[in-house]
Amino acid sequence: MDRIIEKKKWPAKRIFTIVGAVAIIALIGFSYFSISGKTRLNVKDEQIIVGEVKKGPFQEFIPINGVVQPITTIYMDAVEGGRVEQKFVEDGAVVKAGQPILKLANTDLELDLANRETAVYDLITNMQNTRNLADQNSIRQLNQLADVDNALAEAERKYKMNKTLYDEKVVSFQEFKSVENEYNYQLRRKKLTLETLKKDTLANSQQFIQQKQSLMRMQNALMLMRKKAEDLTVKAPVDGQLTSLDAEIGQSKNKGERLGQIDVLSGFKVRADIDEHYISRVFTGLDGEFVFNNETYKLKVKKVYSQVSNGRFQVDMEFVGSVPKGVRRGQTLQIRLALGDETQALLLPKGGFYQQTGGNWIFKVSADGKTAYKVDIQLGRQNPDYYEVLGGLQPGDKVVTSSYENYGEIQELNIGH
Repeated sequence: MDRIIEKKKWPAKRIFTIVGAVAIIALIGFSYFSISGKTRLNVKDEQIIVGEVKKGPFQEFIPINGVVQPITTIYMDAVEGGRVEQKFVEDGAVVKAGQPILKLANTDLELDLANRETAVYDLITNMQNTRNLADQNSIRQLNQLADVDNALAEAERKYKMNKTLYDEKVVSFQEFKSVENEYNYQLRRKKLTLETLKKDTLANSQQFIQQKQSLMRMQNALMLMRKKAEDLTVKAPVDGQLTSLDAEIGQSKNKGERLGQIDVLSGFKVRADIDEHYISRVFTGLDGEFVFNNETYKLKVKKVYSQVSNGRFQVDMEFVGSVPKGVRRGQTLQIRLALGDETQALLLPKGGFYQQTGGNWIFKVSADGKTAYKVDIQLGRQNPDYYEVLGGLQPGDKVVTSSYENYGEIQELNIGH
């Protein structure tokens, strides 16, 4: 028997199509609402800081700390080693040039000095004895010369007389020759005596010159030794204040060891530490300023120390114009060091947003002030107050400059009261 089959009003294919479409719509809706919930955040206006971008003068500078120091510091080292025997002044005293600071004792040096003095005195005595002997020898030779002259004169008299008598045939040839030989002998004797006297005089003169030169060398060495002995008494090289004195009675000090320093009180300088990141941009002539007792004072970089220690290098700065009254050695000053000249730029106030964005984007406030949305920006130089804006913002734009730490992936802020 045939059975009547009723026609279905909702075929399975149609039902599956409808269900699929509904699921897709639901998924899209879910995604939309899900994403919309993460990209928007309601904030109160008192919870954020809004800054305005403006055109104005800009100068790049960095804050540094400087310590006031004497304009000149003279270090005192032990020229000679020894044991501290006496201290004449204490650390912190104001001293005059040449004023004794302390005295060292060095027995080896003192003994060497005594030996050199004795050697000089011995040489002087020997020179006097040599000179006396030379004078006595000269006197003997002069006496001998006088005898020779006398004998020569007598021989010459006899020679002339006998020659006349011999010519007149009064005396014999033998007698004449005897007198003539005596005369020639006395002539040769005088010549030898004169040569001997001349050589002795020259030798004595050369010996005296050599002894005198030797004495001068020994005296110069003695002077140097006395100077070394005098250096055992350490004296102030200049007028100033004695600081960092490191010496106690009985303490031994080696040659070249640092004893202390003299700070010249005629003026001050400022020594500052700067991060090594700026070493290529810091040079002599850069300007700085600081506030002291509600007044602004100027500084200028005078010297840059290229040595880097613990990630920092040092500079010396001199005061430009007046020096603050009441400033003291060792006082710390907070200085603004300018790294360039003042120029016109688009300025963005500094804030905590930079830590999360790195300066690549920022929340820009809408014209009605009710929302703030992300915009990409480009920043350049900076100082403690402003960033230099190179792109992405215009004068008059308002932006959220406070911290974005709790915003996560938020894309838009709803600002309310």
